[in-house]
Amino acid sequence: MKKRICIIGSGTAGLQLAYALKEDFLVTVVHSNTAENIRNGRVLSTQVHFGPTREREARFHMPKWKESDPLKSIHITIGTQKLFTGMLKEDALSVDQRLYFSECMDDLNSKGVTFQQGKVNYAFAESLVNEYDLVIDCTGKSGPLYSFPIEKDISPFDVPQRKCIVGYFEGIESNVPLGVNVTVLPEIGEMFEIPAITERGPATILFIMAVPNRELDTFKGIKDQDPFTEQMHKSVETFFPDIHKRLDKKKFALTDENAFLQVAIRPEIRKPYLIINDMLVLGCGDSVFLNDPITGQGCNLSSYCAEQLYETLVDFKHEKWDEQLGNTYWKRVKTYVQEVTEWTNAMTQPLPEHVVQMLLSGVGNQEQADAIAEWFANPKTAHEAFFQKTRN
Repeated sequence: MKKRICIIGSGTAGLQLAYALKEDFLVTVVHSNTAENIRNGRVLSTQVHFGPTREREARFHMPKWKESDPLKSIHITIGTQKLFTGMLKEDALSVDQRLYFSECMDDLNSKGVTFQQGKVNYAFAESLVNEYDLVIDCTGKSGPLYSFPIEKDISPFDVPQRKCIVGYFEGIESNVPLGVNVTVLPEIGEMFEIPAITERGPATILFIMAVPNRELDTFKGIKDQDPFTEQMHKSVETFFPDIHKRLDKKKFALTDENAFLQVAIRPEIRKPYLIINDMLVLGCGDSVFLNDPITGQGCNLSSYCAEQLYETLVDFKHEKWDEQLGNTYWKRVKTYVQEVTEWTNAMTQPLPEHVVQMLLSGVGNQEQADAIAEWFANPKTAHEAFFQKTRN
């Protein structure tokens, strides 16, 4: 008889796990919102699925998206100086998570995965432990539901390091070659410009990461569509001239009334397993591996860890699911989680001088520019670049 697995949450980690596990196990996804409500609701985040994540999605036969304009590059600007455009080895893609998640949920439902909707609190989550062979907490930024222990050595922050201001907009001409535009304003914050696929067609995500109480932190108290759009236009005009020159003021507008978001995230990494009522409980994705969004690794880290968890569960398919399984899973992902986290944490602080020199060396050196672009697709190379001085 197939073992029964309950996944709590229908975000990046939970949905990829459902696709990966559904052939070997009986999978139930417990979630708080319907696919229709997600599709028509507030934007959930930003996202870029780099090459390795897209390969995993293909491996598990997740929905494919029309790719008339995949993301091929990373544009790097410091202050108002455009440094270079690095080319990615593999195409990336950004799909509005409202569309992405709802499509996956409908597809999984048609393929035999059970979805159970309802409010999930700790008491309910604890009861699930006794109903299934395994419960996996994939509750994302709102989680975790279970008290997974914090890894304090890679969770150094007591407060959020950035305020995240996100809008999906029309009326911006894309950079050429198409890609993610990263602008760093030292001591003030960052802007990520991300071309995206939405249900309403192509859009541009403007994602400001403002250092709290500094010049970019100007969206306090804004809760409505029009004031948000007006303030974004002011911020772009003041701080991001490259984007402003490609902005058509007459057409500049949010794609829909729910296409904006403000949030502040305190990064926190947890050991992703524990024992409750003599039963193993696991965590995956942002519920246990919550990074600052500054390096754009949220969905990619979740995807990587989901694949490693799938591999672990298949390896233990005919064995007892206990603390040994949890420890094996943690050992499999710990180095990658730590490298991504240490790089991400470093990016929230003033850039080390040797990293600044690397960025400057990308000017006029396409090989170096491409290597820096690859930091985002293969964060291990970013970790090596940032911490080489420490090793030497």
